[in-house]
Amino acid sequence: TELAEAKVGILSGAICATLLTWVVFRGLDRLSPRTRLRALLGTATTVTDLAVPVDPERDHIRGPKKDALVTLVEYGDFECPYCGQAEPAIRELIREYGELRFVFRHLPLTEVHPHAQLAAEAAEAAAGQGAFWAMHDMLMDHQGALTTRDLISYAASLGLDADKFSAGLRKHVGAYRVAEDVDSADLATVSGTPTFFINGNRYYGAFDLDALKEAVRTAKSRAVIGAR
Repeated sequence: TELAEAKVGILSGAICATLLTWVVFRGLDRLSPRTRLRALLGTATTVTDLAVPVDPERDHIRGPKKDALVTLVEYGDFECPYCGQAEPAIRELIREYGELRFVFRHLPLTEVHPHAQLAAEAAEAAAGQGAFWAMHDMLMDHQGALTTRDLISYAASLGLDADKFSAGLRKHVGAYRVAEDVDSADLATVSGTPTFFINGNRYYGAFDLDALKEAVRTAKSRAVIGAR
Protein backbone atom coordinates (compact mmCIF):
# COMPACT_ATOMS: atom_id res chain seq x y z
CA THR A 1 0.00 0.00 0.00
CA GLU A 2 2.81 2.43 0.90
CA LEU A 3 4.61 1.64 -2.37
CA ALA A 4 1.43 2.30 -4.37
CA GLU A 5 0.92 5.60 -2.56
CA ALA A 6 4.52 6.59 -3.26
CA LYS A 7 4.07 5.85 -6.96
CA VAL A 8 0.90 7.92 -7.07
CA GLY A 9 2.71 10.77 -5.30
CA ILE A 10 5.65 10.70 -7.73
CA LEU A 11 3.38 10.58 -10.78
CA SER A 12 1.23 13.40 -9.41
CA GLY A 13 4.30 15.52 -8.74
CA ALA A 14 5.62 14.95 -12.25
CA ILE A 15 2.27 15.88 -13.80
CA CYS A 16 1.93 19.00 -11.64
CA ALA A 17 5.49 20.09 -12.48
CA THR A 18 4.82 19.68 -16.19
CA LEU A 19 1.58 21.66 -15.98
CA LEU A 20 3.23 24.40 -13.92
CA THR A 21 6.08 24.69 -16.43
CA TRP A 22 3.59 24.95 -19.29
CA VAL A 23 1.65 27.67 -17.45
CA VAL A 24 4.84 29.66 -16.75
CA PHE A 25 6.04 29.55 -20.35
CA ARG A 26 2.60 30.37 -21.72
CA GLY A 27 2.49 33.34 -19.37
CA LEU A 28 5.95 34.54 -20.42
CA ASP A 29 4.99 34.22 -24.09
CA ARG A 30 2.13 36.67 -23.55
CA LEU A 31 4.41 39.35 -22.06
CA SER A 32 5.96 42.16 -24.09
CA PRO A 33 9.67 41.66 -24.95
CA ARG A 34 10.69 44.18 -22.29
CA THR A 35 8.70 42.54 -19.49
CA ARG A 36 9.63 39.02 -20.61
CA LEU A 37 13.37 39.70 -20.59
CA ARG A 38 13.17 41.42 -17.23
CA ALA A 39 11.29 38.44 -15.83
CA LEU A 40 13.93 36.04 -17.15
CA LEU A 41 17.09 38.06 -16.60
CA GLY A 42 16.26 40.52 -13.86
CA THR A 43 17.30 44.17 -13.85
CA ALA A 44 20.55 44.21 -11.91
CA THR A 45 22.78 44.56 -14.99
CA THR A 46 22.57 47.55 -17.29
CA VAL A 47 22.32 46.42 -20.92
CA THR A 48 24.36 48.54 -23.33
CA ASP A 49 24.25 46.34 -26.42
CA LEU A 50 21.30 45.12 -28.48
CA ALA A 51 18.97 43.52 -25.96
CA VAL A 52 16.42 41.97 -28.33
CA PRO A 53 18.08 40.06 -31.21
CA VAL A 54 17.01 40.69 -34.78
CA ASP A 55 14.11 38.47 -35.79
CA PRO A 56 13.86 37.97 -39.59
CA GLU A 57 10.21 37.00 -39.21
CA ARG A 58 9.30 40.17 -37.32
CA ASP A 59 11.76 42.98 -37.94
CA HIS A 60 11.69 45.32 -40.93
CA ILE A 61 14.83 44.39 -42.87
CA ARG A 62 16.59 45.72 -45.95
CA GLY A 63 19.16 43.41 -47.46
CA PRO A 64 19.66 39.70 -46.76
CA LYS A 65 17.39 38.46 -43.99
CA LYS A 66 19.79 35.70 -42.96
CA ASP A 67 23.52 34.99 -43.03
CA ALA A 68 24.52 38.65 -43.31
CA LEU A 69 28.10 39.47 -42.32
CA VAL A 70 27.04 42.85 -40.95
CA THR A 71 23.74 43.80 -39.35
CA LEU A 72 23.03 47.48 -38.75
CA VAL A 73 20.09 48.23 -36.46
CA GLU A 74 18.70 51.73 -36.13
CA TYR A 75 16.31 52.97 -33.48
CA GLY A 76 14.75 55.94 -35.21
CA ASP A 77 12.07 58.61 -35.08
CA PHE A 78 10.50 59.89 -38.30
CA GLU A 79 10.32 63.43 -36.94
CA CYS A 80 13.87 63.47 -35.58
CA PRO A 81 16.08 65.82 -37.65
CA TYR A 82 19.20 63.84 -36.76
CA CYS A 83 17.59 60.68 -38.18
CA GLY A 84 16.90 62.67 -41.33
CA GLN A 85 20.53 63.78 -41.51
CA ALA A 86 21.77 60.21 -41.10
CA GLU A 87 19.35 58.76 -43.67
CA PRO A 88 21.38 59.59 -46.83
CA ALA A 89 24.42 57.87 -45.33
CA ILE A 90 22.34 54.80 -44.47
CA ARG A 91 20.95 54.57 -47.99
CA GLU A 92 24.42 54.87 -49.48
CA LEU A 93 25.71 52.12 -47.19
CA ILE A 94 22.88 49.84 -48.32
CA ARG A 95 23.70 50.54 -51.97
CA GLU A 96 27.44 50.02 -51.53
CA TYR A 97 27.36 46.96 -49.27
CA GLY A 98 24.99 44.42 -50.76
CA GLU A 99 25.72 42.04 -47.90
CA LEU A 100 24.62 44.59 -45.28
CA ARG A 101 21.43 43.84 -43.37
CA PHE A 102 19.69 47.02 -42.23
CA VAL A 103 16.99 46.90 -39.57
CA PHE A 104 14.76 49.81 -38.56
CA ARG A 105 13.02 49.88 -35.19
CA HIS A 106 10.70 52.58 -33.92
CA LEU A 107 11.55 54.93 -31.09
CA PRO A 108 9.16 57.91 -31.38
CA LEU A 109 10.27 60.63 -28.96
CA THR A 110 6.76 61.87 -28.30
CA GLU A 111 7.76 64.43 -25.69
CA VAL A 112 9.62 66.51 -28.29
CA HIS A 113 8.14 65.25 -31.58
CA PRO A 114 4.33 65.44 -31.51
CA HIS A 115 3.82 63.66 -34.85
CA ALA A 116 6.36 60.88 -34.35
CA GLN A 117 4.00 58.27 -32.89
CA LEU A 118 1.40 58.66 -35.64
CA ALA A 119 4.13 58.57 -38.29
CA ALA A 120 5.44 55.31 -36.84
CA GLU A 121 1.94 53.86 -36.88
CA ALA A 122 1.57 55.04 -40.49
CA ALA A 123 4.67 53.05 -41.42
CA GLU A 124 3.14 49.98 -39.78
CA ALA A 125 -0.19 50.59 -41.56
CA ALA A 126 1.75 50.66 -44.82
CA ALA A 127 3.58 47.49 -43.77
CA GLY A 128 0.19 45.79 -43.64
CA GLN A 129 0.03 46.40 -47.40
CA GLY A 130 3.64 45.37 -48.03
CA ALA A 131 4.96 48.92 -48.30
CA PHE A 132 6.86 49.57 -45.09
CA TRP A 133 10.08 50.68 -46.74
CA ALA A 134 8.34 52.83 -49.33
CA MET A 135 6.51 54.65 -46.52
CA HIS A 136 9.68 54.77 -44.40
CA ASP A 137 11.52 56.59 -47.18
CA MET A 138 8.58 58.91 -47.80
CA LEU A 139 8.38 59.89 -44.13
CA MET A 140 12.12 60.46 -43.86
CA ASP A 141 12.00 62.66 -46.95
CA HIS A 142 9.09 64.74 -45.59
CA GLN A 143 9.84 65.09 -41.88
CA GLY A 144 8.21 68.50 -41.71
CA ALA A 145 4.83 67.27 -42.96
CA LEU A 146 3.53 64.42 -40.83
CA THR A 147 -0.09 65.32 -40.10
CA THR A 148 -2.86 62.79 -40.66
CA ARG A 149 -3.74 64.45 -43.96
CA ASP A 150 -0.11 64.27 -45.06
CA LEU A 151 0.15 60.60 -44.17
CA ILE A 152 -3.00 59.68 -46.08
CA SER A 153 -1.69 61.66 -49.05
CA TYR A 154 1.58 59.71 -48.97
CA ALA A 155 -0.32 56.41 -48.86
CA ALA A 156 -2.32 57.42 -51.93
CA SER A 157 0.83 58.48 -53.81
CA LEU A 158 2.35 55.06 -53.07
CA GLY A 159 -0.68 53.34 -54.55
CA LEU A 160 -1.95 51.92 -51.26
CA ASP A 161 -5.57 51.26 -50.42
CA ALA A 162 -6.32 54.67 -48.87
CA ASP A 163 -9.46 53.53 -47.03
CA LYS A 164 -7.68 50.58 -45.44
CA PHE A 165 -4.72 52.76 -44.55
CA SER A 166 -6.92 55.45 -42.98
CA ALA A 167 -8.83 52.86 -40.98
CA GLY A 168 -5.55 51.46 -39.69
CA LEU A 169 -4.50 54.90 -38.51
CA ARG A 170 -7.82 55.56 -36.79
CA LYS A 171 -7.73 52.22 -35.01
CA HIS A 172 -4.00 52.54 -34.15
CA VAL A 173 -3.39 49.02 -35.45
CA GLY A 174 0.37 49.58 -35.43
CA ALA A 175 0.57 50.94 -31.88
CA TYR A 176 1.40 47.61 -30.26
CA ARG A 177 4.18 46.89 -32.74
CA VAL A 178 5.65 50.34 -32.11
CA ALA A 179 5.39 49.78 -28.35
CA GLU A 180 7.33 46.52 -28.68
CA ASP A 181 10.17 48.38 -30.39
CA VAL A 182 10.12 51.05 -27.68
CA ASP A 183 10.28 48.33 -25.02
CA SER A 184 13.29 46.73 -26.72
CA ALA A 185 14.99 50.14 -26.88
CA ASP A 186 14.39 50.65 -23.19
CA LEU A 187 15.95 47.26 -22.43
CA ALA A 188 19.08 48.34 -24.33
CA THR A 189 19.09 51.70 -22.47
CA VAL A 190 18.43 53.60 -25.70
CA SER A 191 16.94 57.02 -25.02
CA GLY A 192 17.80 59.07 -28.12
CA THR A 193 17.60 58.83 -31.88
CA PRO A 194 19.19 57.78 -34.03
CA THR A 195 20.92 55.04 -32.07
CA PHE A 196 22.76 52.37 -34.06
CA PHE A 197 23.94 48.86 -33.27
CA ILE A 198 26.42 47.07 -35.52
CA ASN A 199 26.43 43.30 -35.12
CA GLY A 200 24.79 43.73 -31.75
CA ASN A 201 27.27 46.31 -30.43
CA ARG A 202 26.25 49.90 -29.80
CA TYR A 203 27.83 52.35 -32.20
CA TYR A 204 29.08 55.58 -30.62
CA GLY A 205 30.62 57.29 -33.64
CA ALA A 206 29.44 60.04 -35.95
CA PHE A 207 26.51 59.56 -38.34
CA ASP A 208 28.26 60.71 -41.50
CA LEU A 209 28.96 58.33 -44.36
CA ASP A 210 32.72 58.03 -43.85
CA ALA A 211 32.41 57.17 -40.15
CA LEU A 212 29.64 54.63 -40.72
CA LYS A 213 31.56 53.07 -43.63
CA GLU A 214 34.60 52.58 -41.44
CA ALA A 215 32.49 50.99 -38.71
CA VAL A 216 30.82 48.64 -41.20
CA ARG A 217 34.17 47.68 -42.77
CA THR A 218 35.61 46.91 -39.34
CA ALA A 219 32.59 44.81 -38.37
CA LYS A 220 32.77 42.96 -41.69
CA SER A 221 36.47 42.18 -41.22
CA ARG A 222 35.86 40.87 -37.72
CA ALA A 223 32.95 38.74 -38.94
CA VAL A 224 35.07 37.23 -41.72
CA ILE A 225 37.94 36.45 -39.31
CA GLY A 226 35.51 34.97 -36.81
CA ALA A 227 33.96 32.74 -39.45
CA ARG A 228 37.30 31.14 -40.35
